[in-house]
Amino acid sequence: MTEATNFKFCSYEDADETIEEAATASSNLEQDSTMCDTEDHQTSADYYFDSYSHFGIHEEMLKDVVRTKTYQNVIYKNKHLFKDKIVLDVGAGTGILSLFCAKAGAKHVYAIECSQMADMAKEIVVANGFSNVITVLKGKVEEINLPVSQVDIIISEWMGYFLLYENMLNTVLYARDKWLVNDGIVLPDNASLHLTAIEDSEYKEDKIEFWNNVYGFDMSCIRKQSMMEPLVDTVEQNQIVTNCQMLKNMNISKMTSGDASFTAPFKLVAERDDYIHALVAYFDVSFSVCHKMTGFSTGPRSRNTHWKQTVLYLEDVLTICQGEFVTGTMTVTQNKKNPRDVDITVKYSLNGRRCNVSRTQQYKMR
Repeated sequence: MTEATNFKFCSYEDADETIEEAATASSNLEQDSTMCDTEDHQTSADYYFDSYSHFGIHEEMLKDVVRTKTYQNVIYKNKHLFKDKIVLDVGAGTGILSLFCAKAGAKHVYAIECSQMADMAKEIVVANGFSNVITVLKGKVEEINLPVSQVDIIISEWMGYFLLYENMLNTVLYARDKWLVNDGIVLPDNASLHLTAIEDSEYKEDKIEFWNNVYGFDMSCIRKQSMMEPLVDTVEQNQIVTNCQMLKNMNISKMTSGDASFTAPFKLVAERDDYIHALVAYFDVSFSVCHKMTGFSTGPRSRNTHWKQTVLYLEDVLTICQGEFVTGTMTVTQNKKNPRDVDITVKYSLNGRRCNVSRTQQYKMR
């Protein structure tokens, strides 16, 4: 098991120039964005696509400077990768990545966007003078016919909460297998999921234990459901009780879609005497093919992003002493009814001086 390490992340000293170029072009960067024109009978996927038709979510993504500036730096500081290349932007949203690529000298960029935002992206491309370089294609990646048989680079911001929520990764892998040349590049090309444990008594009491006694009434049936729903929120550094450990590393250039479902062991060692109320998952991404490896982390010790962290509350309060450890496994799978949802099973145990417990808990990201 590998302890989390922070590779050389991008510098954000120039963050104050804040993506004004990007903002004037409006943009996405966000993974999926997407909603094709739907008929009266919408599927869960259609509702997912529809969510990316709203401007607010794109504004939030654009203003996530950590993410947006990383992509901008990857492209602008590695123009040798993009010069005269054909680029495919998967889940283009308002088209910010496509604009970056065009400005970096790409020969042509095909921006696939399934949501109504594709119409805005077309206007943005024209408004910024790139209509001869960027072609916006409205539709699902799996149903699109590209005007070319192959592309040199696939770029996408596909990551969801808990890295895998919304499952846009499979769409990127589909595009890779169908259109990418043999020596082509996928950006980002690496992603890893990490785990740590925190003390969080106050919030757990407020959000979880609250249901045990609501103005004198037993509503604990809701508590059971709330325990199964991972919380997406920002964790403070001083809450962290244990080391951070990598659960899964994914090479986007080589992995298969099945690799996104896995079971991984973990061993979290306490750094002080404390209580553990929850496990916390976060992810890192990296662009290793750059002249200088670049990436960012969504962990609690890094600058905040819109992904925040994913908190999984434990049924037990673990009393742990420094040097003791919580061991177990985490199983991550796509939900069978809606593959954009994620099912998580955590098995954990602690055999310590003041606490002995072993349990299995189920979580569902919806």
